[in-house]
Amino acid sequence: MAFNNLDTLYRQVIMDHYKNPRNRGTLNEDTVNIHMNNPTCGDRIELSLKVEDGKVVDAKFEGEGCSISMSSASMMTQAIKGQEVDKAFKMAHIFSDMMQGKEYDDSIDLGDIEALQGVAKFPARIKCATLAWKAMEKGLNEQK
Repeated sequence: MAFNNLDTLYRQVIMDHYKNPRNRGTLNEDTVNIHMNNPTCGDRIELSLKVEDGKVVDAKFEGEGCSISMSSASMMTQAIKGQEVDKAFKMAHIFSDMMQGKEYDDSIDLGDIEALQGVAKFPARIKCATLAWKAMEKGLNEQK
């Protein structure tokens, strides 16, 4: 597949998550709720995490922002649901490396999240992509 076709595919994946977000909503019982925003561009997110026995059993988000931040939140909640907390932290570290253009551990299948790797070429958009991930890390740290 040519680079242009892959780039187009990644854009389609991002727009699909933006227009049809997965796990949009809130959790009300036994959850940690994290509010974060990116004052640079106005993105904001409220992330709800339900953690039981060291595992993320549910994750939902509400918020407003650009296609990158909302798509990233959708992808992240999909990826961490059902995962051990340690694996969710590892995924966040991998995602951070990816956003910084660093070599990253590809032993964990990131699924749709890999569509965001091109964001690393646009430094101003990295904070958009990492907002939900930072909220997740903060929430999981609060759970400890």
